[in-house]
Amino acid sequence: MLQSAKPTRDHLLVYLNGERHEVAGTDAFLTLSDYLRLRLVQVGTKIVCSEGDCGACSVLVGRVEEAPGGGKLVYRAIDSCIAFMYQLDRAHVISVEGLKRNGLLSPVQDAMVKCHGSQCGFCTPGFVMAMTGLLEGDGASTGGGDRRGEALTCDELRAGLTGNLCRCTGYIQIMDAGCSVDPGKTARLSELYPDGPMVEIFDSHAQDDVVVTDDGRTVAVPASLDAALTFKTKHPGCTVVAGATDIGVQRNKGKIDPREVLCLANVGELKGVGHEGGTLTTGAGERWSGVERYVEDLVPQFHDILTVFGSPQIRNMGTIGGNIANASPIADSVPFLFVMGAELEIAGPTGTRRVDINNFYQGYKKFDLRPDELIARVHIPLPTEAQTLKLYKVSRRRDLDISTFTAAVLMELDDAGETIKGVRIAYGGAAPVVLRLPKTEAFLAGKVFGEDVLHEAGHLARTEVTPISDVRGSADFRLQLAENILLRFYHDCAQKMTV
Repeated sequence: MLQSAKPTRDHLLVYLNGERHEVAGTDAFLTLSDYLRLRLVQVGTKIVCSEGDCGACSVLVGRVEEAPGGGKLVYRAIDSCIAFMYQLDRAHVISVEGLKRNGLLSPVQDAMVKCHGSQCGFCTPGFVMAMTGLLEGDGASTGGGDRRGEALTCDELRAGLTGNLCRCTGYIQIMDAGCSVDPGKTARLSELYPDGPMVEIFDSHAQDDVVVTDDGRTVAVPASLDAALTFKTKHPGCTVVAGATDIGVQRNKGKIDPREVLCLANVGELKGVGHEGGTLTTGAGERWSGVERYVEDLVPQFHDILTVFGSPQIRNMGTIGGNIANASPIADSVPFLFVMGAELEIAGPTGTRRVDINNFYQGYKKFDLRPDELIARVHIPLPTEAQTLKLYKVSRRRDLDISTFTAAVLMELDDAGETIKGVRIAYGGAAPVVLRLPKTEAFLAGKVFGEDVLHEAGHLARTEVTPISDVRGSADFRLQLAENILLRFYHDCAQKMTV
């Protein structure tokens, strides 16, 4: 069995608006928004939905990331209502109170006042923090670069503010405020809060394993994969937390209150994304915003789906491994992983093994993962030039919505571009698990690519799914989608062929 010989730290090390906090006991299990409001009485961070949907609770979180010349703090906006304090060890949190300096509003705050971007004001702090993150280059749409001298565009603002809801002001004034801010006159967060001292302290504790207990509850925040596996082996029933975008909601709604938590936020071996030899490899703990940036040119179809995967705040927290392990039949990434034949690298006390994701799910919320194992990495073969990949998401609204139905189609034609050599089809939201459609795939193989053939394939696809009716759509609606999506695929491909 794996053992961790290092001493453990019994508290979290968190900086809030430049001040050091050592968080232990009950406070370690609070959400960040509750800690700010109840413990520090910094009530500028507002709570509305407690689900990460409205963005009123948005704050900026800075973590050490490597850069030329050494590590620096990179800040990204997150929803504090579904982030737990134990996820923030060795992080610097900036709330709306932390933007004001020498009694003066920040340029973003000042612009919201001058452009009449606030009425009741409840949503305003969240908008201010999200826009500040965009100006900082938080990765939502700018790739993390320095924006100094470049004003935010309307498109960047629309994309970057999809996680922020306002019910009374009207978005035109808020957009005007964002566009009016001069980045050249906006202090970088590293100027307000110098990186050096915090980075030095965070680096000195980078190898610490953290275990905090309180009234029968335990949370472990290990610094290595070995230490994480050791804890999971000793506590096989523990709740594993990566981004907490689902667990945070469930906890806030009173559905769960885990007594043993394994938080993977500090496990460096679970981070990173890269590609080599036609395969994209990402750590299971890599945040969606990092994957989104990396695949923009590499796999445009996957990038397009990720841009409507939650909001920037959600993508800055949620992880690819969490999306897989949550085992939802409407997980947005899984149909893509199915048709690409992704392999999950699973780590356990005795080593690693690989599992084809098509064989991973064994029923609703059931999968091939032992109690002492963790998903470590995801290996995704990339589409070849000869293959056509199309990904689809159907939801009631375009942005920040749970899918009603998802689909992925990967097709390859012969050299003449007429006959289907092979096709893979995966549907989500059409059964208790994401499904491949083997009968439909077999029917299409060898057929001449045409509208009538795809139309007939759609009829066959209906027979391979067993959707249910729920608040997002009826079973009949999903059956019709299962049929129609293949006809949509044909027209998408045919349009491209004629261009």
